[in-house]
Amino acid sequence: MYLTKEIKEEIFAKHGEKTNTGKSEAQIALFTFRISHLTEHLKKNRHDYNTERSLVLLVGKRRSLLDYLKKTEINRYREIIKVLNIRK
Repeated sequence: MYLTKEIKEEIFAKHGEKTNTGKSEAQIALFTFRISHLTEHLKKNRHDYNTERSLVLLVGKRRSLLDYLKKTEINRYREIIKVLNIRK
């Protein structure tokens, strides 16, 4: 499996707190990792429509979290955009 417990712990430790996995930055970082993995998968398997749908849903969830963060705390939004190299 591509997303092991160690990888999740590393993402949460880097972008949030180890115990607070619901922090917006941590969730956005996790979604970004999953999106990059699914994108690589779709480059090899172009006709995998279920994965394509999952990718679209993940991008939408990440966009919602980014919009929420932008509306509530703009500095945290700018920081996470810069760290993860996400287009605005």
